[in-house]
Amino acid sequence: MEAGKPTIESIAERINNAVMEHRLAPGSKLSETRMAAAFNVSRTKIRQVLAVLAKKGLVEVYPNRGAFIASPTVQEAQELFATRRLLEPEIIRNVIAQAQKADLKRLHEHLDKEKTARQQKNRRAIIRLSGDFHLLLARISGNRYVESMMGELCPLTCLIIAMYDLPQTPACPEDDHDRIVAAIERRDEKAAIELMLHHLEHIESALHLTSNHRDDVDWDQILG
Repeated sequence: MEAGKPTIESIAERINNAVMEHRLAPGSKLSETRMAAAFNVSRTKIRQVLAVLAKKGLVEVYPNRGAFIASPTVQEAQELFATRRLLEPEIIRNVIAQAQKADLKRLHEHLDKEKTARQQKNRRAIIRLSGDFHLLLARISGNRYVESMMGELCPLTCLIIAMYDLPQTPACPEDDHDRIVAAIERRDEKAAIELMLHHLEHIESALHLTSNHRDDVDWDQILG
């Protein structure tokens, strides 16, 4: 790799983060030429990045049309939340069974970051941190396959929220994460799972059937 050149993984992660923060909208066209210029890499590397993201379901590639940020359908949104309702109770069980003091400290540090983002009214940070909370729980659960699945489901959830939620609706109710962590600390499995399921149902219930697509992407703006 040339010195200073971003890797396939780092480019994919930046696009993933842009989706998590709603800086890349569902249906956005991803121009290989513009992306290559923005990241200062070859179009071949960009194609490899798009292939990685397509495998995760974050990008859709069409022959003779190009690549686009995925636009999940209503049915796909319902299936995703159904999957999360199956998966996240198991994450809670594993976290309660094996979380150490250091893990609980990480959760509280994350809650502090969420609180700061809300105080600063930093919507992009709020959205990203809301997804990161669920990823952190999956990491603490100690199951690499579950963590990998959540790594794919959380960005897709952000796309669904971007498509079907009201623009100014918070990604997560303000105190839900605090209450889930409190139940985990008490080792109250039943309460923690109920809180998580209520949390997911609350987010899904805010979905509606309008979307807001952009035809192209301002990479200079996204990359700052």
